[in-house]
Amino acid sequence: MITKAEARELITDLFEEEALLIGGLVAVHKVDDDLVWRLVKSLDVLRGKFLRRLDDRELDEESASVVQRRNLKPHPAIEDFLLSLRRA
Repeated sequence: MITKAEARELITDLFEEEALLIGGLVAVHKVDDDLVWRLVKSLDVLRGKFLRRLDDRELDEESASVVQRRNLKPHPAIEDFLLSLRRA
């Protein structure tokens, strides 16, 4: 089993790689600036959520509650990626 410090480092490394990936795509493709800010803010919120879960070692009522979502269909690439994560 890995230590909490090692898990924090893995989470940080993962989000750093994601930020670099997004930065590369934004550098090559025309992407709305507002979308980039929202995406990065969302990633930061997720990072914080997972680091808190790691610190708490259990979900509290707030993070375990189901968030009401809009009925939007994800992009096919996102759908494929989510399916591959669930299969792993």
